[in-house]
Amino acid sequence: DGVTTGKVCMRGNMVFKGYLNNPEATLESFRGWFHSGNLAVRHPDGYIKIKDRAKDIVISGGENISSLEVESILYRHPAVLEAAVVARPDEQWGESPCAFVSLKHSVRSNKEEILLFCPQHLPKFMVPKSVIILMALDKTATGKIQKQVLRSKAR
Repeated sequence: DGVTTGKVCMRGNMVFKGYLNNPEATLESFRGWFHSGNLAVRHPDGYIKIKDRAKDIVISGGENISSLEVESILYRHPAVLEAAVVARPDEQWGESPCAFVSLKHSVRSNKEEILLFCPQHLPKFMVPKSVIILMALDKTATGKIQKQVLRSKAR
């Protein structure tokens, strides 16, 4: 229907047989179908749009918060160079969104200003409860932000 989010699973001769030297990951991902870990919507014309990674969804007070949606708003802030959102444990809500950002070199800002920017563009439940400003976000050799490192920093 183009609206309902579901898990992306596949099987067939185009799917690999498992993870090299990692039987635990293979067992977790292959249960008759390959579970990619992606969440997506399927449009009536058959196209699939990836929405987020399942492990990157923040569940706060029963609401599913897409880290990608929150990050897209953070990137709109004129001072933000890089942004990533992860779940942080929260006594009241179970989890809450925690934003990590690095700032552009020529622009000054602070976490309060970034926190005030978010409610103008996001529903209240999606607004990060905290913003942590870093010089740069940790990345892999291919330039992907290492969210597992940020998750440990958020705790």
